[in-house]
Amino acid sequence: MKKKIVIWGQNEKDEKILIGLELKDKESKVMLYTIDEASATEAVYKSLMNDWREGKEVTLPESTVVEERPLSLTEDFLPENIRTDRTDIITRAKAEWHFVVLSSKLYDMYQTEVDELKEKVENLSQYDDVVWAEMKTFWNKVQGQVRDRNLFREHANNLRKHTNTLFDTMKAMKDDLQKEFKEQSKSSYAEFTTMLDNIQEKLDKELGLKPIFEELKTIQNKFKDTKFTRDHGNKIWNRLDAYFKTVKDRKYGGNSGNTTDNPLSRIQRRYDGLMHAIGKMDSSINKDKRDLEYQKRRISETNGQLEQQLGQAKLMMIEERMNSKQEKLDDMLKTKEQLEKKIEKEKLNEEKRAKQVEVELAKQARKEEIAKEMSKAAQERDESKLAEQAEKVNEGKKRAPKKAAVVPPVTAETSTEEPVVETDIPQASTEVTSKEPKAEEVVVLDTEAPKVEATAPQVEESAGEEE
Repeated sequence: MKKKIVIWGQNEKDEKILIGLELKDKESKVMLYTIDEASATEAVYKSLMNDWREGKEVTLPESTVVEERPLSLTEDFLPENIRTDRTDIITRAKAEWHFVVLSSKLYDMYQTEVDELKEKVENLSQYDDVVWAEMKTFWNKVQGQVRDRNLFREHANNLRKHTNTLFDTMKAMKDDLQKEFKEQSKSSYAEFTTMLDNIQEKLDKELGLKPIFEELKTIQNKFKDTKFTRDHGNKIWNRLDAYFKTVKDRKYGGNSGNTTDNPLSRIQRRYDGLMHAIGKMDSSINKDKRDLEYQKRRISETNGQLEQQLGQAKLMMIEERMNSKQEKLDDMLKTKEQLEKKIEKEKLNEEKRAKQVEVELAKQARKEEIAKEMSKAAQERDESKLAEQAEKVNEGKKRAPKKAAVVPPVTAETSTEEPVVETDIPQASTEVTSKEPKAEEVVVLDTEAPKVEATAPQVEESAGEEE
């Protein structure tokens, strides 16, 4: 965008003159140069068109009239006594140069911020996250203006150059701090490893769980107050978490460490993280609102028009930043509503699952109860059958006739031996069987007389008479 223009015009006497206009953006002024026709030779014209407009130094004729004009959207660059046929160039220059002045003011403001950041960085003894965050915020702001084409390329490159220098300085400080931090983390890691090895020894020896649990809590609290690298921190935390689960499992039994790994707990953790992010975003928006109110107060207290316009430009930047953050916050709030619905749904599912488990347990208990009852009934039936069979056997024994003992015929050779006695046979039974017994099969014993040779024939005759 050119800051100098050269056109032909006429003065109040209708004499042809060469007009040169130059923007002084720092002073918000326009310099008007008029050269009469006699002095405006072709060489002078070419010198102004080719050299002067490109920023090179040229020597103007001695008759050149120089006048200072204000830069205004309402007032003309040319006085009333000077006219030109190229009013379109004048009108366009008026709009463009007004933008150039505002852009230059914006660049000056950013340059002032760069100088302030440079002073802060130079006064640092070590890396500071706060200053780094301020630099990032500043550069994001500059990039936004570059994307919106509110800064000229030359100004943007200059700001980038100075900002990168500050970033390089901060990175060097950060590297030094990181080395120191790694050494400190290494030392802390060794200390915590020793403490956790001691815990492992106590668990191996199966010492009291309550003292071990209290010791783990102490280590955990100390861990929260100690800074580690990501690798060291993860290793210590994983061991600490594993020991907590081991102690709980030994104390309460079961897989106590798996109770939190369910859909509801995962959604709840995501919800908690989102609420934390929403809080930070809301705080950031409130900070922008305070900055907005501050800029509005500054505009109301500023008398200069350009200062007010610059303030309006800053207001626009803050509002754009707020709008962008508000869009992100709106998305977060929508996600929050979705997660709340999921949490309620998962709670209902948890209740359903719990009820289902209760029903399954009740069914299982009922099945076991029925199985016990069936087993008991079967056992009772078996005992009843056994009792009936035993009773039938006993009744059968009572009805069955008693068989007499079979003894060999008594001879003279065996008369001296003790006779075989069947105590179940009655001695004086008057009943007879339907079949005639033989003398060799039935013997009536006289316990008082051991000799029985003469009794056998008598029993046979008696039995025959009774028939």
